[in-house]
Parts: sequence; structure tokens; C-alpha cells
Amino acid sequence: METQALNHANDGGRFDMVRRGMFAGLPIMLGYLPIALTYGVLASRTGMSNLELTLMSVLVFAGAAQFLAVGMIAAGTGVVEIIMATFVLNFRHFVMSLSFVNRLRKMALRAKIPLTLGLTDETFTMSALYKKEAKEKHAAWFYASLILTAYASWVGGSYIGGVLGDVMPSRLSDSMGIALYAMFIGLLIPSVKKYKRIAFIAVFAMLINYCCQALGMNQGWAIVIGTIIGGSSGIWLLRDEEEEE
Repeated sequence: METQALNHANDGGRFDMVRRGMFAGLPIMLGYLPIALTYGVLASRTGMSNLELTLMSVLVFAGAAQFLAVGMIAAGTGVVEIIMATFVLNFRHFVMSLSFVNRLRKMALRAKIPLTLGLTDETFTMSALYKKEAKEKHAAWFYASLILTAYASWVGGSYIGGVLGDVMPSRLSDSMGIALYAMFIGLLIPSVKKYKRIAFIAVFAMLINYCCQALGMNQGWAIVIGTIIGGSSGIWLLRDEEEEE
């Protein structure tokens, strides 16, 4: 009887799990806001309306893909190329979703499937750090709260960035375009520190992209081909490096 009472005390209620989830999502929110603001400003400068750029955050919710799409829109790339490039860039989300669903085995499938829609690199990593919550009674409320905290900050930051883009001096907003490159470099460096050959994969993909454009291919398809071929080369290069370790 005492054991059951103790287990019940340790198993937080819905409100407690929501509170803990929001607290776990706070670091993500603080990291998302400045990037979302930058995205909103850049998207506004490409001619997207505030409604359009905010809807992109609502429906896509993928920072790297949205920055890529904005850059391609600014370059006048076609819709098909943009869709293909963002699909290839976000393909890792399928793998993350499978891992997430497998980790939460005790949770009902009807709760797990909607949660996968809110997975990003950051929310996936944070959910992996909070493993014990997956065993508690109202685990779905915890992870939903974590994801929605990040989601709300990204959508809200995008909207505010769009508003600022309309009133911000053009020189300042144009200079924020470097955030696109800084973001991708920031995502690349931690991986390069772990596996040095990832740097060769990145350079290889860049060379393919450059060669494709030099041959007259438009920027959108050059990005798609460079990403697919460059990324595929990692299957052999990274496997060899792991075997050496």
C-alpha cells in the first residue's frame, strides 16, 4: 500500500507534467527567438508577407529548411526545386521520428504520432535527455508541453521578425543575411569535431553544387543534387572513420 502511494506521488499529474515540460523547453525557446527573428526579417526582405512567412513557420517548423527556402526564394528558384531541397534537408526527421516513437514504447500510438510532427534537432535532443518522464503516467503531456513551448517561440519570433522587417533600415536587415551562413556553419562545426571527415563531405557537396551551376543548372536543382550526392558519400566515409576508432 505504501509502495503504491509512493509511486503515485512520484508520478506527476497533468498540470505538473505540463509545467515540467515548459521548463525543459525554456532553453530551446531562448535559443529559437533570435534565430526566428532573423528568419522573419530575411523572409520579409524577400517580399514575403507577414502572413506567408508566419504560415511557413506554422506548417514547416524547421529552421534550416526555412532559411534555405528563403534564400532560394530570394534567388528566384522555382517551387519544385524548393520543395525537393527542403525535403532532402529534412529527411533526417523520419529517422528522428522512428527513434522517438521507439523510445516512448509505453505511450499510446495516438499520442506519439502527433508529437513527431513537432520534432526538431533541438526538441529531439531535449526529449532524449528526459528519459525517465517517458515511464510516467502522463508522459504525453510533458513532451507535448516541451514541443509546444519551442513551437510557440519559433512561430511568435517569426511573426515579430516579419513586423520588424517592415520598419528596420534596409542596410541592417540586409546584413542579417549572414545569419543563414552562420546557422549552417554552427550546425556543421560540432559534427566536424566528432568526425573530421564530415568536413570533406561538406566540401564535396559544395564542389558538386558549384560544378552543377557552372554547367548551367539552376541553383535549386544544384542544391538538391549536391545534398544527395554529398550526403550519400558519408555512408562510406563515416563508416570507415568509426571502424578506425
